[in-house]
Amino acid sequence: MRAITIHGYGGPDVLEEQEVAVPACNDNQVLVEVFATSVNPVDSNIRAGRVQEVFPVHSFPHILGLDLAGVVKEVGAAVKYVKQGDRVFGLGSSGTYAEYVVAEEVQLAKLSSNITFNEAGAMPAVALTAWHSLFRYGELKEGERVLIHGGAGGVGHIAIQMAKLTGAHVIATASSNNHEFVRSLGAHEVIDYTAVDFSEAVRDVDMVLDFVVDLEQERNCRVLKKGGRVVSIVTPAIADIARAHGVDGKFVIVDPKREELELIECWMREQQLKVHISGVFSLDEAALRKAHAQIETKHTRGKLLIQIR
Repeated sequence: MRAITIHGYGGPDVLEEQEVAVPACNDNQVLVEVFATSVNPVDSNIRAGRVQEVFPVHSFPHILGLDLAGVVKEVGAAVKYVKQGDRVFGLGSSGTYAEYVVAEEVQLAKLSSNITFNEAGAMPAVALTAWHSLFRYGELKEGERVLIHGGAGGVGHIAIQMAKLTGAHVIATASSNNHEFVRSLGAHEVIDYTAVDFSEAVRDVDMVLDFVVDLEQERNCRVLKKGGRVVSIVTPAIADIARAHGVDGKFVIVDPKREELELIECWMREQQLKVHISGVFSLDEAALRKAHAQIETKHTRGKLLIQIR
């Protein structure tokens, strides 16, 4: 099968197209023919070797990629939820920059016929991260005020929609050219982080969602009301930092469950949750190098899709 691999850490130019063996699945796994996947910031961080302590590459060549949407080709002996021919989406166990991927059965959900593979292939990682941040760690409730950093980004633009569905008052940070986009997602207030210090522009927030690398955590803590919490996907030491400022802090580790994917699929099917795709790339090294260069600008609106079928 065709796949995009890396043979060592480095810049986007280490991405190479090559023929590799189709992965084999064990009793609890599923082999999926991939129709679409996507590029996430974590992919470029793994490729560059910036997150070796958290996401080490144990051997090269290595295939990057988390998201998948496609059709089940084979199932392991113990698999009961899906069968050959089912449309599915979720997360891959082997890298998803490839024509075929192995996935754990528990990390897949069935996909309705009215949801395209492109939509589904761009959704799983960002939607699961947003869901865990808002609800499992943040325990967001109706009527609460939530500040979402990076509102136009991959996780941020999904988190805004989920928070709005919950009945929260949503405040988002975004550059001025993304204000209309962020408001269209459901943000009640938008702060231009390039022109205004958000910590001077907002107060008495119940929760801050921190999706932005190198953001000063003291400012996040400053905008929270007493008993507020900051939830971060980028600062592992957030609990200690927040405690020093008299608030609660939690670092998000996504441990996906099928029930969460099924809820996300339901929201998509009912058109309550939509992923914005700002670029579509083919499965070849030149295209993926461009996609990785784009994701590393940290100014991508929504998601970058890899369309395979």
